[in-house]
Amino acid sequence: MTASMTASTLAFRFAVVFVVAGMLMGIAMAASHDTSVMPAHAHLNLLGWVSLFMFGIYYERRPALDTSRLARLQVLIWALATAVLTVAVAAVHLGHDAADPVAAVTSLVVLGDTLLFDYLVYRGAPAHQGAGFAPAE
Repeated sequence: MTASMTASTLAFRFAVVFVVAGMLMGIAMAASHDTSVMPAHAHLNLLGWVSLFMFGIYYERRPALDTSRLARLQVLIWALATAVLTVAVAAVHLGHDAADPVAAVTSLVVLGDTLLFDYLVYRGAPAHQGAGFAPAE
């Protein structure tokens, strides 16, 4: 990650990696007829693909926030926590009880990172001027 990379770019890049991983995970489950890791697949798609993509859209519409170190940190924490949580949830559903505390702690990290995002939203970074919808010409 370069210092000039925006939070939105980082979020979009992680999101597309996660969507491919989620698709491959789904294909592997279908091919093996084993859906035991379906909860991990759901976490990966919702947290990794959907949430990160939504963060990217939000940050992109707020240029001052998009370039902030705190927004980039929020995205990075989210991506790392999502990867660890996905592996831990899969391990738990494959019968590895030792992964349960990892899943629990990582869930709390995701919650904390959600609160960080909430803070960034509520502190009031203005949207880009003229970024609303305009009629087609």
